Amino acid sequence: MTVTVAAPVAGTVTALTEVPDPVFSQLMMGPGIAIDPDCACMEVLSPVDGVVVSLYPHAFIVESADGQAILVHLGLDTIELRGRGFKPRIGIGDVVKKGQILTTWDPTTVKQAGFCPIVPVIALQAAPPGPAELTAYGAAIRAGDPILTLD
Repeated sequence: MTVTVAAPVAGTVTALTEVPDPVFSQLMMGPGIAIDPDCACMEVLSPVDGVVVSLYPHAFIVESADGQAILVHLGLDTIELRGRGFKPRIGIGDVVKKGQILTTWDPTTVKQAGFCPIVPVIALQAAPPGPAELTAYGAAIRAGDPILTLD
């Protein structure tokens, strides 16, 4: 079954290899894409229909019915903010729909704290060759736009 992954935030599509963190840029977590957010405060949407299997103020994982786990990480090193600027609206075990608001965050707070607000979207269990990218690097996207497909 093919799963289409939607952008959790609006912004500019960036290659994961360009993310200034080796855990993401060297694909240690898996393949995916990154989004440079364009709003001062934004709602973060579920990238797929599924179940929330992991949740932190700055990151979450939603697993689709066929077992595809998608990690959304709001900024880099943002665990250091200890939840400041993030407001989750869901809990672990919640069933969610693609496009549903899962959390809100403030990229300005992230920047002011000295952290990069880029948003990696990772297909944790993608089989080689990995997800197909549906959006060109440098393209402006809206939250909810399709960005990846997984088989």
